[in-house]
Amino acid sequence: MIERMKKVTILTEGGKRNDLLLALREAGVLHISDLVQKSPSVDSLEKERGEYARILQILTERGKKRKGSGASVSGEEFQRLHASIAENVAEEERLKQRVITLQNERERILPFGDFDPAALASLADEGIPIYLYTMERKEMEKLRADEKAVYIPVAYSGKGCAAALLYSPIPEGIQATPFRLPSMSLSALDAELMSDRKLIEELGERIEAAAGFIPAYKAYLEREDSRITFEKAASTISGDDIVYLSGYIPEKDEKRFRDLAAANAFAFMIDDPGPDDNPPTLVQYKGIVRIVKPVFDILGTVPGYHEYDISSYFLVFFSLFFAMIIGDAGYGLIFILVSALLQLKTKKLTDVNILIYVLGGVTVIWGALTGTWFGSEAILVHIPFLQKLIVPAITNFPGVVGVDADWAQNMLMKFCFILGAVQLGLGRVINIVTKARSRDLSLVAEIGWFLDVVMLYLMALYLVIGEAIPFNIVIGGVALGFVLVCCFSGQGPGISFGKGLVSGLSGFFTTFLDTISCFSNIMSYIRLFAVGMASLAIAQSFNDMAGGMLQGFMLPIGILIILVGHALNFVMGILSVVVHGVRLNLLEFSGSLGMEWTGYNYDPFRKTVEEKNTAAENS
Repeated sequence: MIERMKKVTILTEGGKRNDLLLALREAGVLHISDLVQKSPSVDSLEKERGEYARILQILTERGKKRKGSGASVSGEEFQRLHASIAENVAEEERLKQRVITLQNERERILPFGDFDPAALASLADEGIPIYLYTMERKEMEKLRADEKAVYIPVAYSGKGCAAALLYSPIPEGIQATPFRLPSMSLSALDAELMSDRKLIEELGERIEAAAGFIPAYKAYLEREDSRITFEKAASTISGDDIVYLSGYIPEKDEKRFRDLAAANAFAFMIDDPGPDDNPPTLVQYKGIVRIVKPVFDILGTVPGYHEYDISSYFLVFFSLFFAMIIGDAGYGLIFILVSALLQLKTKKLTDVNILIYVLGGVTVIWGALTGTWFGSEAILVHIPFLQKLIVPAITNFPGVVGVDADWAQNMLMKFCFILGAVQLGLGRVINIVTKARSRDLSLVAEIGWFLDVVMLYLMALYLVIGEAIPFNIVIGGVALGFVLVCCFSGQGPGISFGKGLVSGLSGFFTTFLDTISCFSNIMSYIRLFAVGMASLAIAQSFNDMAGGMLQGFMLPIGILIILVGHALNFVMGILSVVVHGVRLNLLEFSGSLGMEWTGYNYDPFRKTVEEKNTAAENS
C-alpha cells in the first residue's frame, strides 16, 4: 500500500538554521521539497568528491587481482595517503603520455638510424648549416642533376630517399619533405623509453598495492555524500531573519515529528496534500508481496502518490506470465536449484531468493500442466507419471495424450485472451470501486470500458480462433460501452453533468482511438502463447540436432549441443520475460488503471553515516 503523506512547512529563527537541519537529520522523517541540487557550495563539494571518486575507481580497477587488506585510515592520515596515491596516479599518467610522445618520435627518426643531432647542430654553429629532406626517388634524380646543389646522400630505410643539403635549402622545382632534427639520438631516446617504462611499472605496483585502502575511500565518500546532502538542504532553506523549509512526512510519523518540533521550539504547519501537490511515494510491501520489490527497484518504476499500488496484482500476474514465457518445467527446476545455491552461499533467505523460488515453482507447475520438460517428448514417453499431470487443453504434446493439435493450440490461445480480459477487466473494476467511494460519476465510463473489454475479448476469439460468438450482441455491447465512455468520462466531483457531458463528447475521436487500443491490448496477450511456443521450438530443435549423436564417440558432442542450446534458450527466455512479461503489467494493465508511473521515492533527509566535525555542522 502507498503510505499517506502529510505536507509540512517549518519556520524558525535565522540563527537556528543549522540547529534545524541537525535536528531534522537526526529524526530522519522529512522529505524536503524541491531540494536544491546546484549552488556554489554544493558544486565545490561535488567537485572535491569527484576527485576522490576518480581515485577510488582507479584503485578498484587496478586492484582486482589483489585482495584488499581492508586497511582503515581516516582524518589527516587518510588525506596524506590520498595525496600520495593521487601523486602516483598523476605521475603515472604523465609518464604514459610521455612514452606515447617518445614512441611517436622514435618511429619518426627510426628510418635515419642512430645519429647525434648535437653534431649536426654544431656544424650549423660553425657556419655550415645542414638541411635534411626526404623525397621520392625521381626527385632525388632531379637533385643529382642540379650542379649547384651541395648535398650528401643520407642512409634512409623508409620509403624513398633522404639527403642532407649544405648551406642552402632544397632548390625550387624539387618536391621534398623537410625533416626536423630530433632533440636526442635514437639510442638516447630508447634509454629514456626504458627508464620511463620502468618507472610506470613501479608506480603501477604502488597503485595496485594501495587497493587495500578501498574501504577507507568508500567510507570517506559516504561522509562526503552526507556533507553534500546537508549542504543541499542548507541551500534549500529560504529566508533571513525567519527561515522556512517545506516537505512531506509519512502520516504514521506525524506524532514523532510534532514531538521533535516541540523539543526544538520550531514552528510548523501540517496539512493533507492537495490534488495539485506532488508528494513522494512510500510503498509499504506487506507479507509475501514484498518479494516483488526487487523487480520494481531494477525497473526503476515508482507509482505516483495519487496512483495505485499494484504490487500484489503484479506479483500474481508476473509469476504466471513468467511461467508461460519460460514454459518449461525443467527450466523451472533450474531456477529453484539456482536459488537454493544462492541461499547456501549467503546462508540466509532473502526476498530475491524467495522470488526466484516462487517464479521457478510456478514455472514447474505450468510446465507440468503443458507436459514440457526440457522440450522433450521422449521424457514424457519414458516417464508415464508426468503424463498424468498434463491438462490436455493446453498441452504442447497433444499426440502423447491423444488430443487434436489444432484444438489444443486454440485452447492455449484462448487461455491467453482470458488472461488479458481478466487483467484489463480487473483494472476497470478497481477504478469503479475507487470512484464509487469518492462518489465520482465518471465510474459509469469505467463500467463502459469494462463492457468493452468483455465484448472485445469475444471479438478476439472470433477473429483469431474462429470461435462462434453472438455477433450482434458483441457489436451492440461495444457501441453501448463507447457511448457510456463518451457521455461520462468528463464527469467528476464538483463538475455539473452538462459540463461533464460536453467535455466527454468533445473527446469523441480520442475515445474511438482508445477503444481500438483496448482491442489491441487484449490481442497483445497472444504474445504469451507465441513466445512460449518459440521457446519450445528452439528447445526441440537442439534436442533433434543432438538426438543422433547421443551414442558412441559422438556422445560428448551431443551432450555439448544440448547444454549450449538449452543454456541459450534459457537466457533468451529470461530476456523475453523482461520484454513481454513486464510490459503487460506496466503498460496494458497499468494503462487500464490510468497509471503513468510518474512518482518518485520518499527519501527523507537523514543521517547516513557517523560524522565528526564536518564542515556543514561547523559552518
